[in-house]
Amino acid sequence: MTDATIQTLDTPDGAFTVLEDTEGRVLASGWTDSVERILGRLAERYRPTRVVDGTVASADAVDAFYAGEVEHAMQVPVRQFGTDLFTEGWRQLRRIPAGGTLTYTEFAGAMGRPDAVRAAASVCARNAPALFVPCHRVLRSDGTLGGFAWGLDVKRSLLERESVGTTALV
Repeated sequence: MTDATIQTLDTPDGAFTVLEDTEGRVLASGWTDSVERILGRLAERYRPTRVVDGTVASADAVDAFYAGEVEHAMQVPVRQFGTDLFTEGWRQLRRIPAGGTLTYTEFAGAMGRPDAVRAAASVCARNAPALFVPCHRVLRSDGTLGGFAWGLDVKRSLLERESVGTTALV
């Protein structure tokens, strides 16, 4: 990989940084202003050789998400690197509608591997383009939030913003 553009945006959930390749595909993103933390979401062999500050194509979709038009983020092109199982998992994450959630068990079933709950959790944990591939929509089987690379406060906020009933989310 060669060049990539990075931009940090201000959001109600704090700084949100997006890394895009030269084709405008999101490689990695998250609620931080740390370039190193964003690059760390990618395996070293997939990291760009040069990162430049600039304007990312997905900035409008981030603004739209926080303005209540959450589905725009699902239309942003992403580029992810993984096995066939991971690729299918990331595809299935994008199919969870805003306002909907799946448990890790349900997510494993959606991936076509109902017994692979640990693998389903790994798919979420290794999801580099957060927000654009909504791993935050996957919950523990008891309905609690579970983990999230960017913190449970951000996960809760995203779900609330998407109008998910969160009274049981702790």
